[in-house]
Amino acid sequence: MSNKFYVVGTPIGNLEDITYRAVRILGEVDLVLCEDTRVTKNLLNKYDIKTTTFSYPSDNLKPGADKINSKVEYILKMVGEGKNLALVSDAGTPTISDPGSVLVAKIKETFPEVEVIAVPGPSAVISALSISGLNTAEFTFLGFLPHKKGRETLFKEIGASERLAVFYESPHRIIKTLESLLKFAPNKKVVIARELTKVFEQIVHGTPAEVLQYFTVNSDKVRGEFVVLVSPE
Repeated sequence: MSNKFYVVGTPIGNLEDITYRAVRILGEVDLVLCEDTRVTKNLLNKYDIKTTTFSYPSDNLKPGADKINSKVEYILKMVGEGKNLALVSDAGTPTISDPGSVLVAKIKETFPEVEVIAVPGPSAVISALSISGLNTAEFTFLGFLPHKKGRETLFKEIGASERLAVFYESPHRIIKTLESLLKFAPNKKVVIARELTKVFEQIVHGTPAEVLQYFTVNSDKVRGEFVVLVSPE
């Protein structure tokens, strides 16, 4: 088989943050696999890309699942027929803290002869690191922290770690996160990157106490998407 499966990075906010190659690939493939077709079509329409979109499973696609979701069956059928497919996420690089990673694993398992190709693009983690002012020689990426089980243990590990820790957080839990950092890593430097590449992009830095106070006083800023960086120093 000579067909290809592309993993394509897309903008995390500003729709201009897309590569020429990504635009070309998205226009050439037979099908674009996406989380939410409405979100992806906003991007495709901006660049006059007419390729058909198809939503791939998220909650229904679990690692180690015995039953194959009907949508996965359709995707595998398309690959088996020699179609070229592109995988995107709603924002950023697919498969990074994203259900697409399981789909790519299924493609590789079922069709080892199909070439899986990366088309690099934006990443909230890398973007936040690049403007943090912290020592980024090495870091630990934790994705989205668990809501309950193991959450406190992770904060203890972050507090004791000698490496920069980076993770995603939602506006619903950012205050509790800062309270946990105040408890387990009170003397470390924290950088919050909020709404990266968007109109209200913001960087807030300081000790956990200082950053917590800022967002407590400025409750109108507790919204959007957060990348949290915790320095080992």
